[in-house]
Amino acid sequence: MRLLFSSSPYPIPTLFRLARSHRPVCSSPPPPTWRSSNPMAILPKSSSAAVIPSEERLATRFWIKYRRESVLSLYSPFALCLASGSLKIDTFRHYIAQDVHFLKAFAHAYELAEDCADDDDAKLAISELRKGILEELKMHNSFVQEWGSDCVNESPVNSATLKYTEFLLATASGKVEGLKAPGKLATPFEKTKIAAYTLGAMTPCMRLYAFLGKEFQRLLEPNEHNHPYKKWIENYSSESFQASALQTEDLLDKLSVPLTGEELNIIEKLYHQAMKLEIEFFYSQPLIQPTIAPLTKQHDPGQDHLMIFSDFDLTCTVVDSSAILAEIAIVTAPKSDQNQPASQIARMSSAELRNTWGLLSTQYTEEYEQCIESILPSEKVEFNYEALHKALEQLSDFEKRANSRVIESGVLKGLNLEDIKRAGQRLILQDGCISFFQKITKNKSLNANIHVLSYCWCGDLIRTAFSSGGVDVLNIHANEFNYEESISTGEIVWKVQSPIDKIQAFNDILQDCSNERKKLSVYIGDSVGDLLCLVKADIGIVIGSSSSLRKVGSQYGVSFVPLFPGLVKKQKEFGEGRSPCIWKGQSGILYTASSWDDIHAFILGW
Repeated sequence: MRLLFSSSPYPIPTLFRLARSHRPVCSSPPPPTWRSSNPMAILPKSSSAAVIPSEERLATRFWIKYRRESVLSLYSPFALCLASGSLKIDTFRHYIAQDVHFLKAFAHAYELAEDCADDDDAKLAISELRKGILEELKMHNSFVQEWGSDCVNESPVNSATLKYTEFLLATASGKVEGLKAPGKLATPFEKTKIAAYTLGAMTPCMRLYAFLGKEFQRLLEPNEHNHPYKKWIENYSSESFQASALQTEDLLDKLSVPLTGEELNIIEKLYHQAMKLEIEFFYSQPLIQPTIAPLTKQHDPGQDHLMIFSDFDLTCTVVDSSAILAEIAIVTAPKSDQNQPASQIARMSSAELRNTWGLLSTQYTEEYEQCIESILPSEKVEFNYEALHKALEQLSDFEKRANSRVIESGVLKGLNLEDIKRAGQRLILQDGCISFFQKITKNKSLNANIHVLSYCWCGDLIRTAFSSGGVDVLNIHANEFNYEESISTGEIVWKVQSPIDKIQAFNDILQDCSNERKKLSVYIGDSVGDLLCLVKADIGIVIGSSSSLRKVGSQYGVSFVPLFPGLVKKQKEFGEGRSPCIWKGQSGILYTASSWDDIHAFILGW
C-alpha cells in the first residue's frame, strides 16, 4: 500500500525522544538556523528597505538561498589566515594586486550600468556607488605605497580574477543569455534591464565583503593594535561600507520592479554565478603557509586515515526517526472495528496506538528531564572524561528502560518493511548533509570512512534515507527490527541504545582500524547521547541547539566554541608555532556549527 502521512509531521503532542534536543513541536519542520551575525540584521534601513519587507527583497532571498557560497568563502584558507593575522604578507600583496584589477572592472561596470539606467535617481545612486569603489581603490593604493613596490604591475591577472572580471563586464555590456546583443536594444526599457542585471551580478560581492568584514571584526581582541590587517577589516566592517552594500541591494530592488518572473530568474542566476566566482577568487590566492582548513588539505591518504562519525536523528534529519515510525504505525494500523486475519501479527487499532504513543512520549519526556537533572553536579567542575562517563551511565540505564517499555507496549508490531523504506525515501535530511557525505564517498583517493552511530530503532530507515540520496557506502551502526515475512514482530535487535553503547561502538571501530596509519577522528552530533563520542574524538562538532547537551556538557567542564572563531584561534596558534599538535581528543573543547555547510567548508573546503 502507499504510505500516506498526515498534514502534520508529528503524530503525537510531544515526540518520543524529541525532548533530547528540547526543540519545540510545531506544525511543520523547523527552518534552517541562519547565522545570527548576518550583517543584514544590523544595517540601517533605507527608505526603500522600509517599503519592501526584508523577506521579500531579492538580495535578502538570494543571500539566504546561497548561504553555502558565503560560508565556503568565509572558511577559505585565505580568509582564515587573514582573520587570524597570520597571513603572509606576500600572499596579501598578491591578493591586493588581484583585487585592484577586479575593482577597476567593478567601477567600469557601474559606469556602464549608469549609462543604461533611465531614471535620474537610479543614475545618481549608481554614481555614488561607483565613488565608493574608487575610495576602496585608494585604500588599496595606500597599501601599495606602504610597501614601496608596485605589486599591481608586478602581479599578472590570474585566471580566477580574469574569469570574474570578464563575467562582470560582459553582463554590464548586455551580453546576457536571453537578451538582445548590444547595439540592437530596441527600447530604453531593454537598456534598463541591463542595469538591473549588472546590479544582480555586483550585489553579492558587496554583501559578501560586508559579511566578511563584520565576521572578522568580531574576532579582533579589544584594543588590538598589532593585527597586520586591521585596516582592511575596519574598512569592510565600517558603517559606511555596510551602508553601501545595503544601498546596492536597495537599488537592485528598485531596478527589478518592472521585470517579469523570467527576467528575475536571470538576475538570480547572475547572483549565484557571482557568488561562485567569489569562492574561486578566494581559493585562488596562493598561500605559502600551512593552514588548518580545509582539514583534508593536510591529510595524506598514503599515511593518514580520516574517520568521520555522525549521529543520525536531528543531526542528519529534520525530524526524529521515532516520530516517523510512530506515524507509520498509526497511519497503517487497522480501525477499531476492523477484523484482522488470524495469520497476521495482531496489531492495536490506530486510536489505541495514538493514545499509547502519547503516553510513552509524555512519560519519556518527564523522566528524561528528571534524569538529566539528577546527573548534574551541583557546581561546574573541571573537565574530566571519567566523571562524565560515569554520569552518563545513569542516562544509559534510563534509555534502556524506556526502550523496554516501547517493546512491551507492542506499538511497533506489524509495521511493513516496504512502508518503512518508502518513509525513508521521503525522509527530509538537513540541508547540505547528503552533499557532504557524497563528496567524501565519491573521492576514493581520500582514504576516509564514514560511520553513522544511531539510537534509531530501525537501521533500514537510515539505509533507505541515505541510499535515496545516492549515498550507499556508509557504515550504519543502529538497532534493527525483527521481521517475519517483512512484517515487524515488535521486537528489536539492540546494538546502540545508549551513550555507553555509542562510545563502545566508537572505540571498537577505531580499534579495528589499521594501526599502520595515523588516524584522525571527527564526530558530528547534536544530543547528550553523543557527548562521550564528541569529547573522545579528535574533533567534536555539535550541530543544532540542544539545551540539555549544553547544560550537561558545561556542568562537566566542556567548552562550546563556535567553529569559525575556533579555527581562527587555532590558525593563529599554528602560525606562531604554539600548537605542535593541532587536534587532540578529550581536550574538553567542542566546536559548534550552525549548519552542514560550515562542516563541509571546514573539512572539505571548496
